[in-house]
Amino acid sequence: MQKLPFKDILHTKQFSRDDLNIIFDTSKEMEKYLNWEKTDEPLKWKIMASMFYEPSTRTRLSHESAMLRLGWKVITVSDSSASSLSKGETLEDNAKMISIYADIIVMRHPESYSVKKTALATDKPVINAGDGPHQHPTQALLDVYTILKERKKLDNLKIAIVWDLKYWRTTHSLVFLMWLYENIEFVFINPEGLWMPEKVTTFLKEKNIKFSETTDYKNWIKWADVLYVTRIQKERFPDLSEYEKIKNDFILDLEVLDWNTDITIMHPLPRVNEVSQEVDSLPNCAFFRQAENAVPVRMALLYLLLK
Repeated sequence: MQKLPFKDILHTKQFSRDDLNIIFDTSKEMEKYLNWEKTDEPLKWKIMASMFYEPSTRTRLSHESAMLRLGWKVITVSDSSASSLSKGETLEDNAKMISIYADIIVMRHPESYSVKKTALATDKPVINAGDGPHQHPTQALLDVYTILKERKKLDNLKIAIVWDLKYWRTTHSLVFLMWLYENIEFVFINPEGLWMPEKVTTFLKEKNIKFSETTDYKNWIKWADVLYVTRIQKERFPDLSEYEKIKNDFILDLEVLDWNTDITIMHPLPRVNEVSQEVDSLPNCAFFRQAENAVPVRMALLYLLLK
């Protein structure tokens, strides 16, 4: 069996193209469990600690579903106020305690690099399920897997990423993965003040990856193969008046989309009002299939780290 060359999944810069091939090949195998083509329990009695100190629906439930479908068990904390962190326990001590009870840790936390602190404190595998505004590597992996399934390729693609690029960690993580492929070009579309962070644009310049930045929404949609839409993250704005000024700036509806059925529409979800529900009926609207892909990809990651 192929193996990944690392213990933890903390950020998307750690992956090579070979690593992604292993993950995606394993994800295809894991789809057989979802289709009931395979019914064995490959790692029975393993235990996953699901530690979510920040709100989550899809990421938490898909990790837990992935674990259960492999015949494993789950223990969980879904509220920081219900854990010893609320009593002043350090992340490092928290990690050492969780490691006594579980074989692998999946963690979401509101602080950047918090999951890395946990990984350094334990010899058990740790998966980053989102650390503040920093990264969300498993979301990026399922996003790339979705692009592969929808477009049948990962090279020679033009990708438009829209809305809150400053705070939305999934967009940063996606860029750090897609540069591994040939002839990739990005356009970043956002209101003033929500530009892609310098850490991302500097990285692209260093790798000689083409990208553009603009506030022009409609015209650039016609250019792209993949349209990756995000919601504006109200909870990350230090000044809510700034959020109120721009919350309705970019709305994707059929008029803006111009009925473009050649473009693959993605969204990490949840959405608020940035994508009209009339878009859902289009055959190229992929964001619910994208959410569905979370389970086999996360099954693959759990399996590869524990087998």
